[in-house]
Formats: sequence, C-alpha cells, structure tokens
Amino acid sequence: MTAPILYPYQRRYLADASRWKAAMWSRQTGKTFTTTLEAVLDCLSAEAEGRIARWTILSISRDRALDAIRTGAAVHAQAIGAAYELLMDDSLGIEQQAAMVRFPGGSYVRAIAARPETARGMSDNLILDEFAHHKDNRALWRALVPVVSKPSLKIRVISTPNGVGDMFHEIMTADDGLWSRHVVTIHDAVADGLPRDIAELRRAARDPDTWAQEFECAFLDRAGREWLTYEEILAALEAPPLPPYDGRPVYVGMDIAARGDLSVIAVIEDVGAGVLALREMQVMRGESFAAQLARLDAVFRAYRVARCAIDQTGMGEMPVQEAQRRHGQYRVAGVLFNAANKLEMAVALKDRLQARRLLIPDVHGNARDALIDDLRAVRMEPGAGGVPRLLADRDGSGHADRFWALALACAAAGEGVPVYGYESVARRSFAPRWDDEWRSRAGEWAGW
Repeated sequence: MTAPILYPYQRRYLADASRWKAAMWSRQTGKTFTTTLEAVLDCLSAEAEGRIARWTILSISRDRALDAIRTGAAVHAQAIGAAYELLMDDSLGIEQQAAMVRFPGGSYVRAIAARPETARGMSDNLILDEFAHHKDNRALWRALVPVVSKPSLKIRVISTPNGVGDMFHEIMTADDGLWSRHVVTIHDAVADGLPRDIAELRRAARDPDTWAQEFECAFLDRAGREWLTYEEILAALEAPPLPPYDGRPVYVGMDIAARGDLSVIAVIEDVGAGVLALREMQVMRGESFAAQLARLDAVFRAYRVARCAIDQTGMGEMPVQEAQRRHGQYRVAGVLFNAANKLEMAVALKDRLQARRLLIPDVHGNARDALIDDLRAVRMEPGAGGVPRLLADRDGSGHADRFWALALACAAAGEGVPVYGYESVARRSFAPRWDDEWRSRAGEWAGW
C-alpha cells in the first residue's frame, strides 16, 4: 500500500480527530480529496476492528455528489488496495439516489444532494461539502441538529466562504469553544508545497472580490449585491438532458471580444411552453475576429437560427456588419452595451431563471464551474434615482462573458429586447413543426 502524497495542511486536517471540525479552504487546494480520504480511512479502521463506520456527504448537487465518490472515495479505496463496491444507493428514494463506496464489513461512504427533509433521517457521520453554497444552509443545519447531537457521530463542515450572515460564516466566526477550525488560503497551501502559480490564479480570478473570497478565504459583505443567486443558477443547471436536436428554431447570443479576451456563443432552443434551454455554448479565448465569425457561421449551418444578437459595442461594429452580410440583417442584430440595455437584458435573464423558463442542462466539470462563476460575477448597487447599477460585468479582462452571451440569446428570443444598433426587425415566423409527442414533452419541460 502506497501512502497518498499529502501536504502539511492536509496532514494537519487528517490528524485532527475532533468530533466537530470545520475547514475553510481556498479553491484548488483539495477539499473534497482530503475529506473523502478521512472518511475512507475511518471506514477501513472500523472494518479492521470489526466495527461499522458510515459516512454521508451532503453535496450541493447530484453532479458534485457523484464526483465526490467517483473521483474521491473510490479513488482512495483503490489506491489503498481495499476491497470495495462502487454502487448506487436507493434507500433514500429514487429521487435521492446516492453514489456509494461500500466495504465488505458494511462500512460505507456515500454522497447525496442535500435537502433538509432528507437530512432529518440521517444517522451517519456527516460531511457538509461546500456548505456555504448550499441552498438555505440554515434550514439544512436545523434539520441536522438532532443528528449531530449524537455523541458517537462526527461532523465535518468544509467550504469556501460565500458572504457574511449565513450558517457557515457563523460556524467559522463564533466564539463557542465547540469547533476545531482549519483555515487554508491559497498562500498557505503554496507555502506548504502545493504547486500553484498564484500570479496566474489571480489573473484568472479577474476581479478583487473573486480573488479575496475564493482564494484568500475572506468573508465579503455582499448581501443583496449578487444579481443572480446561487439557488437560481443551480436550479437551471439541474435540468434533465435535452433530446437530440431536430431542427427547431434556436436563438443565438454572441459576446464578441478582441484578441486576448474571452468571446462566447450561446445557442438556446425553444423547447415549448415558454421554456428556453441552452443547446450549446462555445467559449473562445484569443481568437481573431475571422475565427470567431467562422464559428458563428458553423452555428448557422448546424442549427435553424431564427435570430442572433451580437455585442456591437466598441470593436464589435465590424463583426456585426460582416455577420449581417453573411446571414442577413433580419436574423442578425447588433446590441449596444449601454447601461440601460444591459439592465434590460439582465432583468430578462433573471426573470427567466427565477421562473425556471431557462434551463442549462448537460454542463459539467470545469465548464460548469466557469459558467457559475460568470453568472455570479454580475452584481448590482443602487444607482441614480434608485435604478440598479450593474458592476464587474465587463472589464478589460472580459468578465461575465457567459452571462452576457446568455442574456443576448434571451434577447434574441424576444425577452428584454433592447434598442439595437441597427434597425430593429420583428422576429421571423417559422411554420410550426410540433407533433403530439413533442407537445407532451413540452408540458414536461414546463413542469421542471
């Protein structure tokens, strides 16, 4: 058996056997890796002693739960050389199916998307993964209090911060003598030997708030400032997969940028009952205008594009004109990104997410994280006359580009259409192609 390579901050965490343990660690420092290792080691120790140890990881989503088991607990068990089964656990109901690593003596580590109603029935050691980002983490904590009060059970709360005033902030800052706390910033981790380029990460973070919160573990007082809540975004990302594309009209938004910045093409499809769904998102960095327009040409060939809205601000003037020449000014419109237009599009995007009329299925891994970051990057502050003013939405490094590509696509679909730089043209009408099967499917989307 080969011992895993651990950095000093990870060894300190694993050596701490406290019943109540909280960890606030920077991103990219191995939070899930370390907590799942502790659970696996505890299970193997119990098995060796003829006992049974049970651990449940409460994750913020089904994807995160599966990832914690498949790339965390299962990897550790395999590396250690332990006998185990990787399976799905239906004991909590089919809607709450959990991924599980189970050992021969009955010990297990399982992971599930957190819900307060499910948490009430738990009787396991608990890991609250990214607890600060759970929907209503106070309600979840209230449901868990009877569980964690059992003296034989351990509780692990681990997360990056997510503003002040939530339950994670209270756990990390309360002077109660209860919790053993571990704080690891990116600077701490690198000092302990973690190979990360801090300067590169700082550039990737793009704005001071993101860097301070995600990498320096700062609690930022941003109450009411985030334009889109994490819950609104997560609900859209939990949508079921789309069926194969069958030629229905799509709407395209393109946030175009000069070489060195980020450009994004978002393709959304009307799936019926007033619901739009993201069919495709292309992200480009450092591509020439010619290459970006070639990508747009490919989208027009692959889909039945009803309307396309492109950021016309600044250097976007020429690409808009060229796209109109290639695909027609009735299908391509330029959008000037002034304050009023941005607010109108942002309101339309938020309204759709709140009403669950914009779905974002099949986005996983790093692409999912990057999309969440962009959607949460737009914040607001009161402006003149009480009109909200959007902040950190578009700076020199191209911040929130995925947000604006989606907003442009929604505008192209007819929601929140701003004043365009070119002549405004009504959306083209296509002959309906609905069949009985799709009508039934559209009803299912409406109930999502």
